[in-house]
Amino acid sequence: MAKTCFFCTAEKDEQAPVCPACGRDTAVPGPLAAEHQALLQKRDRLRAELVEAKARLASRRRKSANA
Repeated sequence: MAKTCFFCTAEKDEQAPVCPACGRDTAVPGPLAAEHQALLQKRDRLRAELVEAKARLASRRRKSANA
């Protein structure tokens, strides 16, 4: 399976610890990968909360403008 190098964006084998294009170490330790995944999930939850908060605010503004 192909993966993109973090540094040069060349495609590389997912299991390869070093990018064949730029020669940089691209191995990610398991705990760091897990933390990254958790942060992505948190980011997505926060984005959803922001969308909901903006919708509630817009609704309140419409109600106060009509009152």
